[in-house]
This record gives sequence, structure tokens and C-alpha cells, in this order.
Amino acid sequence: MGKMSEGRTRPLLELLVKVSREVATALDLRTVLQRLLFAAIQYVGGERGSIVVMDDSGKPVDATIVYGRQFHDHTTQQLRETVERGLAGWVVQNRKAVLVPDTSKDDRWLRRADDSADKSGAKSAICVPLMARDRMVGVLTLVHPTPNAFNEEHLELMQAIADQASVAVLNARLYTETQRTARIMSALADGAAAINTSLAMQDVLRRILNQTMQALQVETVALALIDNVSSHLVFQAAAGNNSANIPGIRIPDGKGLAGAVVREGQGMVVHTVRQDPRYNEVDRLGGVEMRALAIAPIQSQGKVIGVLEAINPISGTFDPDAMVVMTGLGSLAGTTIQNAELFEQLQKAHQHYRELFEDSVDSILITDFEGKVLEANRQAVSLSGYTVDQLHTMNIEQLHEISWNKVGLNFETLRYNGLSTYESGLIHEDGSTTPVDVYVRRVEFDDTESIQWIMKDITARKELDALRDDMTSMIFHDLRSPLGNIVSSLEMMSTLLPKDETLTSMLTIAQNSTGRIQRLVNSLLDINRLETGQQIVDQNSINPIALIRESLRDVEPSAAARQQALVNNVVSVLPMIWVDVDMIYRVFVNLLENAIKFTPVGGRIEVGGQTNPDGVSVRFWVRDTGPGISAADQERIFEKFLRLRGKNRPGGLGVGLAFCRLAVHGHGGEIWVESELEKGTTFWLTLPVAKKQATGQLKRHTGRLTFKPDQK
Repeated sequence: MGKMSEGRTRPLLELLVKVSREVATALDLRTVLQRLLFAAIQYVGGERGSIVVMDDSGKPVDATIVYGRQFHDHTTQQLRETVERGLAGWVVQNRKAVLVPDTSKDDRWLRRADDSADKSGAKSAICVPLMARDRMVGVLTLVHPTPNAFNEEHLELMQAIADQASVAVLNARLYTETQRTARIMSALADGAAAINTSLAMQDVLRRILNQTMQALQVETVALALIDNVSSHLVFQAAAGNNSANIPGIRIPDGKGLAGAVVREGQGMVVHTVRQDPRYNEVDRLGGVEMRALAIAPIQSQGKVIGVLEAINPISGTFDPDAMVVMTGLGSLAGTTIQNAELFEQLQKAHQHYRELFEDSVDSILITDFEGKVLEANRQAVSLSGYTVDQLHTMNIEQLHEISWNKVGLNFETLRYNGLSTYESGLIHEDGSTTPVDVYVRRVEFDDTESIQWIMKDITARKELDALRDDMTSMIFHDLRSPLGNIVSSLEMMSTLLPKDETLTSMLTIAQNSTGRIQRLVNSLLDINRLETGQQIVDQNSINPIALIRESLRDVEPSAAARQQALVNNVVSVLPMIWVDVDMIYRVFVNLLENAIKFTPVGGRIEVGGQTNPDGVSVRFWVRDTGPGISAADQERIFEKFLRLRGKNRPGGLGVGLAFCRLAVHGHGGEIWVESELEKGTTFWLTLPVAKKQATGQLKRHTGRLTFKPDQK
């Protein structure tokens, strides 16, 4: 301005005041830019002009382009080219105004197709920086269709206008950014409030679509989630114009615009869909005619789980903040969808539990840790005779006798160990009881620490046990006495009959058979005694080698009939053991007979024994080459009346091994089994070493094996 004459200073000041008034009376950025551009063209001259506005990082954020009196649209790519290349780019880099008298002779001018000689040809241009508070706010460019139309005075005037208006442009940009941020935050806040009001999946999807459509003002919205099996995008819901056919459409993994968003994890806005090379047939959604499209990833915990699409803005173009809003809604949607999925899973699990709870054949009750009944299933109501309402007023102690040793005082055992079992009786409304097995454990019920009581009706089992006890009692009382008479008679006959080979053979068979029956009867009697806790009192110091020799002699005929080899691997010297002779003799016979029964013809049975390193017990074993016992059955074979089922398995009463366990434990020993399918089985047992030695002989009397000490 220093070169201007005094006569031009006053008009220039008046001009700047006018420009200042025009741009200062508006806060909207677009309005400020339009007024500034019109004023520049009016007072400086030119056919067209443009203003590009930049943020603090130098990135173009908005622009206004005027041809004559008409505004023209621009694209992001055009803005980028303007500030990176050409005349405006030079001004941005150098922060200096520039006058180009003839654009055809200046390399800084970015030539376009319109600049060719057969079209608009060479021009004259002025480009000045908009500087405010030492910040580059933007670039103002004027173009005249005639070369050399602009001179230095025009350049100075242009710079003066730019200096006068720069602060107004900066303020308008900041105001617009503030308004945009507020608008975005408001849209996202409204979206969050609306989307999170429900956890039902279909309701959640509907609310996400409604908020997206309302925030972006578009014709159609759609939402797709990634299928965990195929990795395809599958559209779950849609709203707006022609949206009925969209749900169910699948987009293969990584295909089309939506696939690119999933792959890159970043949204995109496509202002002209048909001109985008990435657009293909997989992006078509039913009968929707796409003009403009915005796609945002739906993310949850840092992972893309789907996409949100907004199609065809009603205004014709998406706002600059459209992707910010879409991305925010996508994040909200991801969190809410995941919560809805977890809620659905929880509901299904709860429903499944409820069905199992109600349909269980066992009585189930839920109580708090005070014992108050909170829930009861149909079977509990049916078995107890109480109504649901009556049960809700009761304590679990009123329904059965609690085993406090099992559950702990104030249920402390359940709090830490979680599970206990015991037998009890369920008390009916009429005062009668039903025997039950009680399985009690700590559970979470309605987000509260509770106790679950499962009561299994064992009436049938108790009746069967009573029947077996009656049968056992019958064997004791009705068979034992006549069986003893038969044994005595056979012993007398063996001394009276003449020495005839046939008669002797028949007598031996009869004696062996009655011996087996008597051993079974005695074992049943011992089981009853040992189960009731009676102590073993008839113990003597006996040489185990002699005891095993007697056992092998008694089972040898059975092994010979099956062509099996009986091998005695007991070491030559073993310490005396302190046992009930007949009872432990029957233990060895039972184990040997069991091995013979399960070992195939031609097999091998081995019995052995050795002193344990502790010196206080002797360890014995009976090993066979039979089919073996599965790991699951090894835990059960010592149970009373248990018989292993399966092809080619011999039958039996199922008391032999139960007796062996009770007898060995009654002597303070241990018994266990080791087995591998198809490779045989080994039974191990330990018995106590006698503290004092004794001499004597093994004697048989009425079928029993006894020890008779030598007389001193």
C-alpha cells in the first residue's frame, strides 16, 4: 500500500471497511467465504476465483469456487491437488503472494484441459495467502480470462483484502468446527441413548438403523455382520427405501467396498458410486439404486465384526462430518451388538437351565445360605406333597435331615469345597418320608450365591437292598446249618467208604462243591459283620506260604479243567502274618477263582508275595492274562453285588471282591487293582506282619480252614 498515491488511500480504506463489514457479520464458514470471494471479484476484477481453507496442520478442509455468479462443487481430490501443486501450492509453501500475468508462461500454474489454446487459453491470475495470527488460514485466488489484465496494484489490493478478511475466515472456521463437533457429539449422544435402551437383538439393530438414518439424513441404511463360519458379510437388517430385500444378502470375504472396509478397518465415503473402480456387483443391495454411499466398520474390542452402510443422502451429498458420525455410530453399534449377543446367550442358557430344572426326574430345590427355599421344580412339589407357595415359606431343614458333617456348620463346607453328598429322607406333607440321595452344591442363582439341593429318590434301590439282605439272611439261617451237616457227613464218608477210585473222585467233587458253597456263605456272613463295624478277633500268627499253598491246592482242579497254568512265585521265606486264617484263605481263593474265571483257556495265573520295605506288612499279588478291566470299571469292581457287563463275561453273585476288600481292610491292609485292556489284570493286597511267632498246623473242620498251635 506504500506505493499507492494519497488520492487512492481513502477509497482503499473505505473498500476495506466494506469488506470487513461483509465478512464480519457472518459466522458460517461457507457464507464468509462466498462474501469474501464476491467482494474480491467485484473490487479487484476477474472472471472466477476460489478460496481454499486449511486447518492448523495445513490440510484443506473446505473451499468455495465461483465462476461468474455461480458456485461450483469440488471434491476432496481437487482440494488436495490445489494445495499440493500449482499456483496455490507455491503460495502455501512460500507464504508469499504471487502475480501471474500470463498463465501459459508460468510453470507454477497447474494446467488443465480448459487451458489449451483452442479453449479458454492463457489467463492472468493473482494468488495470495490468508494469514491470521501467524497461521496459514487459506489461499485466495482470482483468475482473469485475459493475459496481463492484473498488475501490481491489483496484487496489493488483493493482499489488503486478504489481510483484512483473514481473521474473519479463521473465526468462521473455528466456529464451524465447534458447531460440527457439537453436532457430532449430539448425534452420538442421542445415538448412544437410543441404541442402549434395549438388549433384544432385533430391537438393537432397529435402533441402530434409525439413529443412522436420522443422523445422516439418508434414504436407506443397512447393517451386516461377519459370519463366524464362512467369514462372509451377511446383512441382518435394513431400513428406508427398497430395504425389504436386503436382509440375508451375503458378501464374500474381502469383496467389494464393504469387504475393503472390513479388511482395512477404516470407513469410506463414495460421493459418486458408479465412478468408483472398487464398486462391483457384490455391493448391489436388492432394488436400491446407489448414488452415494458411506460405509463404516462396526467394531467391538478392537475387532471388526460388521459394517454399517448409509445410502443416498437426501441433500445429494454427504456432509464433511458424515464419516465421523458413521464411525462413532459403528463403535456404539459394535459394543451394543456384542452386549445383545451376550444377553441372548445368557437368556438361552437361563432358559436351558430352567427347562432342565423343571423337567428333571429328580427333586431340585434352591435355597439361600440361611436355608430358605427360593425355588422348587415340579418333581419336588410332586414328591413332597407341598405346593410351590408352601415350599417358598419353608427352610430346607424342614424337608429333610441335613448331614451337617458333610455340609459344614452354616454350610461352610459348601462355600469352599462346593459339593457334598449323603443319604437322607425327604419329609412329605403328611409326615411320611422317602429315602433320597442328596447332592448339594453352591451355585449362582439370579446373581446371588445360593445352594442347590438335588434329591434322588432311592426307594427302589432301598427295596432291592432289603431284598438282598433278606436273601442273605435266608442263606445264613436256612442254608448254613444243613450245609454244615453235609460237609460233616462228607468228611465222615471219606473215612468209611472203601478205597475205590470212582467213589473217591465223586466224593472229592462233592467236597469241593460244598466247600465253594460254604466259602460263599461264610463270605456273605463276614460282609454283614464287617459292614456293621465288627472287629476281627480270631487272628493268629500264620506262615503265608502255607496259606497260599492251601489256596492253590483248592483251585487247582478248576484251573486244570481250563488247561491254565498256576504259578507260585512266592519267595521261599516270608515273615509270619497276623490274620484270621480262614478269612484270608478265602480272600486268596476268591482272587484265584476270579482270575481262573476271566482268563481264557490255556492262560496263566501267577501268585506272588514279598516283604514290604516298611517291614510291617507283606505284599501279595494275583496276576492273570485275561481281557483286563477298563479304568472306569476299576473304580467300581469292589462294590457289593456289582457284576461287570460285556460280551463273554462270566456271571456271578458279585460279592467276592466286595468281601476281599472288607476282609483286607478289616486287617488294616490295602487292596487295589492294576489292569490294561487285553493285557491282563493284577490284584495287589497287603497284610500285617505278626508281632510274635508261633508254630502249628492248618486244620480243616466242617469246611473251615483253621490254625491249630502246637501244644507246649
